Amino acid sequence: VQLQASGGGVVQTGGSLRLSCAASERTVGRKTVAWFRQAPGKEREFVAALSGSNHRAYYGDSVRGRFTISRDNAKNTVYLQMNTLQPEDTAVYSCAAGNVILSSISYARGYHSWGQGTQVTVSS
Repeated sequence: VQLQASGGGVVQTGGSLRLSCAASERTVGRKTVAWFRQAPGKEREFVAALSGSNHRAYYGDSVRGRFTISRDNAKNTVYLQMNTLQPEDTAVYSCAAGNVILSSISYARGYHSWGQGTQVTVSS
């Protein structure tokens, strides 16, 4: 499955953005889809995932309560609503999909399809 991420941009501290991850196949509805981010000089970080098995959402500690992941199966698209953005949220955000077991949902190695990244910059 091919993934296309979009929606990044520049926003002020406290602002909001919504990222989109559009998939080329309807089968993405049965897969786990996740967002990861990577800031310059830092390791890739798990942001959020929507399980394809139990349909529950999972979040990284740094974004829990501020970000929301959701899926629109009719549009083959997964969204990441980001609220109360902080400068430390600045990163390239990438979406990924795969048949990932729950215990590995936050690990990038379990995902076999990746979209290109979209830059999110939060100005202070």
